[in-house]
Amino acid sequence: MLTLALACAVSADAANKYDNPDTLVVARDGTGEFRTIGEAVEACRAFMDYTKVIYVKRGLYKEKLTVPQWLTNIQIVGEDRDETVITYDDHANIRLPGTDRTMGTFRTFTVRVEGNGITFKNITIENNAAQLGQAVALHTEGDRLTFINCRLLGNQDTVYTGTAGTRLLFKNCLIEGTTDFIFGPSTAWFENCDIHSRRNSYITAASTPRDVKYGYVFNRCRLTAAPGVTKVYLGRPWRDYGYTLFMNCEMGAHIRPEGWHHWEKRREQTARYAEYNNSGPGAKTDGRAPWSCRLTDKEAKAVTMQAVFTISDTWTPEAAEQ
Repeated sequence: MLTLALACAVSADAANKYDNPDTLVVARDGTGEFRTIGEAVEACRAFMDYTKVIYVKRGLYKEKLTVPQWLTNIQIVGEDRDETVITYDDHANIRLPGTDRTMGTFRTFTVRVEGNGITFKNITIENNAAQLGQAVALHTEGDRLTFINCRLLGNQDTVYTGTAGTRLLFKNCLIEGTTDFIFGPSTAWFENCDIHSRRNSYITAASTPRDVKYGYVFNRCRLTAAPGVTKVYLGRPWRDYGYTLFMNCEMGAHIRPEGWHHWEKRREQTARYAEYNNSGPGAKTDGRAPWSCRLTDKEAKAVTMQAVFTISDTWTPEAAEQ
């Protein structure tokens, strides 16, 4: 009986040859262990207590990718940020087969991250749908997510930070879109990112819950725009109590003098919008919406990554500091 039990245990351990800390290699040309990122994700064991790297070679990966909630501690690393591309083209107005309903915003993602402790590095996530409605490139639901040196490309609703109380870090990333292209209830820190507006509209649409102290913090970012784009708002509150702060950022001339929009008039009373020490032609605060604010030196000094991310624990994304 003992021999049988040991044999079963050995068999179970050997059932998945990828159940180890090694790197998995994905390549469209067949030179890796997998041809799609989804296949590599499916090979990972649930709730790993070690870090597994999925290394993705240069190529165009047309796939609708979900990192499920039972996966943790995975790094998806591209060979080259600009030449390793995950892409799809769903948009909100696509009709669902056999129904009279359309897809809606929240099914349009190219990549959805449900698991915790997931990192993406050196990779592009793109929704390249025509401008026919909302089209999400990145949809996040997990906690402790990190995006380093990534391109997040789309039009309306490019990045959806979808779950209140979750924490996200975007570092050295390019994020571009048209309307509300960074939106949702999560707490997110954007460090040294390029935020690129493709048309006159709104950059952010935070829906930070009332009981969460911080929503979106942009630090040392650059706000740029496509040619001909001249009237862009920093943000509008998707829900009451939306929180967005721009500090130490360079703002192009495309930023509107009032800076912020209330979305609905009553949200002027609850929106939490602030700026500190920004520069550039779009950073002038003389004409800013009177219900937005400028932080004092003392208030700004208290806004650290550690303070912002201390919600359920004191997580700091150490990998992003390397």
